[in-house]
Amino acid sequence: GHCRLSKEFSSTSSTTAVGTVTSRVTRNGDAVMEKDLLNHEDLAGDRGMIDDIFDETYREKEGPKPPMRYVWRNIILMSLLHLGGIFGLTLIPSAKIQTLAWALLCFLVSALGITAGSHRLWSHRSYKATLPLRIFLTIANSMAFQNDIYEWVRDHRVHHKFSETDADPHNAMRGFFFSHIGWLLVRKHPDVIEKGQKLDLSDIKADKVVMFQRRYYKPSVVLLCFTLPTVVPWYFWDESIVISFFIPAILRYTIGLNATWLVNSAAHMFGNRPYDQHINPRENPLVSLGALGEGFHNYHHTFPYDYSTSEFGWRFNLTTAFIDLMCLLGLASDRKKVSKEVILARKMRTGDGSHKSG
Repeated sequence: GHCRLSKEFSSTSSTTAVGTVTSRVTRNGDAVMEKDLLNHEDLAGDRGMIDDIFDETYREKEGPKPPMRYVWRNIILMSLLHLGGIFGLTLIPSAKIQTLAWALLCFLVSALGITAGSHRLWSHRSYKATLPLRIFLTIANSMAFQNDIYEWVRDHRVHHKFSETDADPHNAMRGFFFSHIGWLLVRKHPDVIEKGQKLDLSDIKADKVVMFQRRYYKPSVVLLCFTLPTVVPWYFWDESIVISFFIPAILRYTIGLNATWLVNSAAHMFGNRPYDQHINPRENPLVSLGALGEGFHNYHHTFPYDYSTSEFGWRFNLTTAFIDLMCLLGLASDRKKVSKEVILARKMRTGDGSHKSG
């Protein structure tokens, strides 16, 4: 059928091409990194990409780190946005119930534009989406206003390929604040820019929907992130314009940003590591709840090509439910999934043992 899960990556036989699991142990700085690499060629053939798999050959440059250069425009805008969000919170008691429901709907749609869109579909190619679904996800993505898809994908692939190094845009080794929001308030480390330019983004450039969004990104954000969320409550049920602007637009946008950022900060610091204890990302159910399923982060960095970013299906994972629903409707297909055997073998080999209790 159209909707079956794509061939499982299984380690049962080492003779079949797709089944080959090679284990490499290398030194990255001092930490011993142990990685499961499905044969590069097979994985590349299957998804058409390998640029989100950790690159053990990268070495941080010797000597002092370049000085931090503040981006004052971003510092001022982010401060104002968060003040606006706090003001929005104070307006909740006086808002109509429809307005709060609308704000929640805008939050869910915009979040899917990131989780099911720029993350699982475009960054990792973990499933395929038809044109109507790609258009919907692009609209949702503009509503989320977290850079256009092309730029988001470039930063995210660099984050996976050079995780927790100078070339990682939100390197969690630089602390919670930096990986949460600080990375947006300073100039990028030169290694991030250098490595980002070398990534293969031909698959993204070939997607006309993504490149259309990139061309008209600013007007699309004005319309979808701020205007539409404000106008609907004001026009359809006479909500005050102040409440319409500060709750469904500003507060919803602020919460959406922080939910995404928590994946970079909290899910790289707090939680257990049942799949790979040699890497920083962790399993964080609270982050999953806020980020629609993106908090199973130790799993995700271990198996970045799994469309569900988790082995637990719909648990705390609205995005997986959404992709499965799209599949049922014939709008998505070819979902990549890691087999239970591979997951178990990996837990036994590199996990921290916490899966036994969980």
